[in-house]
Amino acid sequence: MEQKLKDEVEARKTFAIISHPDAGKTTITEQLLLFGGAIRQAGTVKGKKTGKFATSDWMEIEKQRGISVTSSVMQFEYQGKKINILDTPGHEDFSEDTYRTLMAVDSAVMVIDSGKGIEPQTKKLFQVCRMRGIPIFTFINKLDRDGKEPLELLEELEEVLKIDSYPMNWPIGMGRGLLGLYDNYNKRIEIHHPDINGINGEKIVELNAEGKIEGDHPIKKSSLYDQALDDIELLNEAGNDFSEEKIINGQLTPVFFGSALTNFGVQTFLDTFLNFAPSPSSHKDISGNKVPATNDEFSGFIFKIQANMNPAHRDRIAFIRICSGEFERGMDVTLARTKKKIKLSNSTQFMAESREMVQRAVAGDIIGLYDTGNFQIGDTIFEGKKCVEFEKLPQFTPEIFMKVSAKNVMKQKSFHKGVQQLVQEGAIQLYKTFHTEDYILGAVGQLQFEVFQYRMLHEYKSEVIMTPIGNKIARWIKPEQLDTSMSSSRNLLVRDRFDQPLFLFENQFAMHWFADKYPNVELTSLL
Repeated sequence: MEQKLKDEVEARKTFAIISHPDAGKTTITEQLLLFGGAIRQAGTVKGKKTGKFATSDWMEIEKQRGISVTSSVMQFEYQGKKINILDTPGHEDFSEDTYRTLMAVDSAVMVIDSGKGIEPQTKKLFQVCRMRGIPIFTFINKLDRDGKEPLELLEELEEVLKIDSYPMNWPIGMGRGLLGLYDNYNKRIEIHHPDINGINGEKIVELNAEGKIEGDHPIKKSSLYDQALDDIELLNEAGNDFSEEKIINGQLTPVFFGSALTNFGVQTFLDTFLNFAPSPSSHKDISGNKVPATNDEFSGFIFKIQANMNPAHRDRIAFIRICSGEFERGMDVTLARTKKKIKLSNSTQFMAESREMVQRAVAGDIIGLYDTGNFQIGDTIFEGKKCVEFEKLPQFTPEIFMKVSAKNVMKQKSFHKGVQQLVQEGAIQLYKTFHTEDYILGAVGQLQFEVFQYRMLHEYKSEVIMTPIGNKIARWIKPEQLDTSMSSSRNLLVRDRFDQPLFLFENQFAMHWFADKYPNVELTSLL
């Protein structure tokens, strides 16, 4: 690969922002976009009252509820870097979308509410990052409110998540008493609201070689300043050493404190993050071999499919993470699953719902391909004769099931089209009863059904009837082992959308009873 292209790949920083709901993830995304000049004014997740909506929450139901239910992709340039942010849903019912998104990034930013500490969803998402070994950077948010003690938060981070931490900065006060941040990495103090605090009007105060302010300064009169110095001294003596190698290996998380809502500490975080976040390197294929980002030939994988990003055009976008080489509009690629050639003539880049045609992109970039039904989540596309197929994306077995039908039998066409397109996004699974072919939907969480029902009505003009059939345990069976007489009221026989047979068991007892009765039949939780 020529040097110019290598430099371009090196300039890419592709990361996801993860958190528990309401930790401020979307707000910090807005502030990062402001610094990149991508937006002029930060939105707010409280859009229902103000009429402003978060840039990354483009779907109508997201604007109404004030939550993110789908991963958004945003791209901008900042200080010579090309940044790709993937803002993910925090709600646990949409964790499957988030898990797949985490396969498409090189690092993650974990946002934690300083008042709540480590919450369940944060822990789950962190474990996925850990499994992949990707670097994790921590932003402890809402410092402008009273919260847990900083030392307690670090201790919780290390005990609950089992990862070493290194505080890059440290709060001087908290809530209404917040005076500033002691920037341990850059050896300076960042003043919070200098006009309100009456601290000489400057935003940044440089520190001497001993890590203290030279001469007189109003902030030195506060006991909070002395407390911060004591904490920093303790951390420097007894805390973890800073190690760039451990950060890259996902063994040490740099911790930043700040307030996304008041935009305090966010730019310092962004500047430092870009110094240490990795650029695209390599991705594993199904054989475990690594495909370097600097390979000459193009390759990438589909990690997300989204229908109706533009409701006026009823379009369908397949999101692709470019893993190697260079994308050029109009290029010919091979779809690994079918071995068929495809011409990539219609491609786009994103700023949430805004988009522009992309002519060229390189490893690390996320682009959208207009799709007429060729792609599935997890598909690999590649250039050249040597077949490339990347490792499978995580799949989750649904736990909650609903029967679904069209309320108006005269609108069957729009009903079937809507179901097929929304199912292809991967958040809900579609099954058909074995003989009558009634539709059954499966999901990880209840909210996915609500979003499905809303989108069917507003995007496909199809009002649906949804009837709960409760929690079930889904297990696939090999077609050659299937006898339809095995089905009973306790284990409903259905087909998935790929026409593979499976049973929906009423409970663990029913599944064990089946296993005892048919000991030679192999049941699997995933295909």
